[in-house]
Formats: sequence, C-alpha cells, structure tokens
Amino acid sequence: MLTRAEMLVYYDFAGGRVLPDRLTQPTHGHYRHYAARMLEIYHGGAGRTRQELHRAVAAVFAAETDCPQRRIAAFMKLLDDVSTYERDRRGRAVRLRQQVFRLAARHHPLVRHPDRLFESSEATIKARIASRLGRSWHEIDRDLFADVIEFHRLLRFDGYASPAALLSRYNVAQVQASLYDASRMTIWARDDFKTILRYAKLARLMHTITRLEDGRYRIRLDGPTSIMRQTRRYGVNMARFLPALIACRDWQMHALLQPRLGSRLLALELSSGDGLTSHLPPQDAFDSQVEQAFAQRWGDAPREGWTLMREDEILHRGQKTFLPDFVFQHEDGRRVLMEIVGFWTPEYLAAKLQTLREFADSPILLAVAASIAAPPSDLPPNTLFYKTALRWQDVLERLKEQPWSDGSDKSDGSDGSDGSDQPAHSTGR
Repeated sequence: MLTRAEMLVYYDFAGGRVLPDRLTQPTHGHYRHYAARMLEIYHGGAGRTRQELHRAVAAVFAAETDCPQRRIAAFMKLLDDVSTYERDRRGRAVRLRQQVFRLAARHHPLVRHPDRLFESSEATIKARIASRLGRSWHEIDRDLFADVIEFHRLLRFDGYASPAALLSRYNVAQVQASLYDASRMTIWARDDFKTILRYAKLARLMHTITRLEDGRYRIRLDGPTSIMRQTRRYGVNMARFLPALIACRDWQMHALLQPRLGSRLLALELSSGDGLTSHLPPQDAFDSQVEQAFAQRWGDAPREGWTLMREDEILHRGQKTFLPDFVFQHEDGRRVLMEIVGFWTPEYLAAKLQTLREFADSPILLAVAASIAAPPSDLPPNTLFYKTALRWQDVLERLKEQPWSDGSDKSDGSDGSDGSDQPAHSTGR
C-alpha cells in the first residue's frame, strides 16, 4: 500500500467528502503510454539501483504538466511493491566500507590531479585498494553502499499484466490510502457475503450485520476499541480490506474519515459501479465441484415448491457468522439452509459441528461426504450422506420428510428477516 507521502487526496470540506486522486480515460488516457514506459524501465532494469530506476521513472513525466510529484512517487512505490531487490542482509557492505576507508585514510586527501602538495591520486589509490582486496574497483564500488535502500539493485520485477493494470492499481491504492483516517465503514451488499466477511475477519475488523427490507445486508465494520475512543488504528485494516471488497459484486460502501484530529468528519463513498478493478482475482462462484454440480442438477426452476438459492443468508451471533452454501425457499414461506461438507478431516468436521450447534435453532440440512473414517456420533439428525455426488432427489426427499419450521415462531430475529433497521444480534462487544 501507499504511504501518506505518496497519497494524493483532495478534501471537499464544503460538501463533506473525501476525493482520492483518480486517473480517468477522458482526462488521463495518455497515461497508458507513461505506464507502458515505466513497465519497460522495470522489466529491463535488472542490476540497476532503486535510485536509478526512480530517476528513470521521474524522467518519463518530465514534460507532463498534469502530474504532481506525489503521483510520481506513488507509481514508484507500486512498481517497487512487485519488485525484488538485492539486500545486504549479512552486513558485508559495512565491513567493506571499513576496509576501504581504513586503507584510503593513510593517503588522505585524495585528488584527481596530484601535485607537489597533494600527491595521492584517487585513481592510483583505488587501484591499490582493489589489488589489496583482490577485487576490481568496479565490484567494490558496486557493493560499497549495498545496504542503503537507494542503492539496492533490482533482481526481479514481477510486474503488472498491462499498463492498464498499473493505472487501475494506482486508483485503488489512492482510495486505500484515504482510508487510513477512517474509523468506521458501512457496506450494503447483496452478493459475495462470504468473501466480504472472510476478509473483514482477516483484517481484524468487527462487524454488525442487519438484514434490510430490500433483501440486502448492511455490514458495519470497525475495530474493537473504536467505539470506546476515537482512533485511527483501524483505518489501515480497512485499507487492507478494500481490494477484497472491490473484487465482489453489487455493493455500496460509506466510510467516515477524520483527516486531522479535531477536524470535522468527512465521508468516502464507493460502489461496485465506480469502475475500480481489484488486483485480487474474483471469487469462484462455488467453493467446490460438488456444490457446482449439485446446483446445475437442481436447476433454476422450483422442484415441488422448493427453489434453490446460492449463499442467500447470513446467520450471525456476535462476531460468529455462518454462511450456508445453499438456501431452499418454499413457496409457502419455509426456508431451509444446507451446508455441504466434502473431503473432511475429523478436526474440520468437529469445528463445523460446533458452528452448527451455535445455530441449532435454524433449520439446517447437513450433507456430508461418505468417508473411510467413521463419522462422529454427535452428527445432527438432519444429516445426509453422499458418495461422489450429491443427488438432488435425495435432498428433495429430505426436505419433504422433515417438518421444517416456516420461521414464524422465531422471536429473536436470528435470521435478520424481520426487515427492521436494528441489528439482528448484538456484536458481543
């Protein structure tokens, strides 16, 4: 990610908004040429120092009037992020400097053109030192300051897929840097709940989930201490989370930012329709081939009143969440969740069962792959075993034979389907 020195953000205090720098096709279409040249410099830059590469990148924009220095610095940082530099991890540069300076000190001062007053020629003394150390002066000069970051030499450049990919990464990185000052983020989403919550947890963000009347979920994210005192600690975590959110579908985001302590709160708004492209790969529609094959065999049409929906519901209590693989919706209003457990170990299945026990008041059908190992004895009664493929006929029979509740007797709103604007459960803070 970018540092504050490389972020280029504009604050609209009158409108209460934060406006990260954005490269757009109408205004910055010619930047593709610049991006191609920068990639060319790094692709052919093996052996060059970081300082030399940065100077070459700066030269690309020498004639560009619409390019602040911070924008150039951001490009350098993004290029360095996918580069591998040679580093002096064993302190050899320090020892080499000590040797060279000690040998040169006795001839001080060194001059390029010796005379009667200053007799020590720089070229002559360098040659003597090189002979003494058994290396050419070119090798010595190359390694003398190898521990200084500007003189690290490029070993490998992993690069970006295209000039457009570099420009897209720039746009995302500027939004990420803006979030450093964020204290809270709210997301409205219809799809990809599992991805959103998985990466939110990886970013150590707490969540409050509410199901809204239009079928969307509202997910509020913050850190565990942000409600007790104002803090900027979790803005960095939100910045790390952003690329995962951008890779998802059909979402809106609103974040509250405070650029300076004591200043007014500003808003950063973003949505899946804003055209940002994540460097993270899009999530697969299904977690396994078993799930994909089952969904294809079931089809889109209802079967005896039951319609299959993919990851349509979130169960949550405090910071514990569970997103079943499928939801079966009956035309009479009944809803049954189904979780598929494919290849499993005893430890994995035990952890899955513990999660299911926490949501035992919800109608959940568990489909478990048959295994050589004996399954545990405490499997829930609504467990269905399958061999290589999960048959839709077996699932339909189980749906028909069980007296599934239609959910009308629930009073705690555990599925969040009451449409209220209040969280279905506390966040357990």
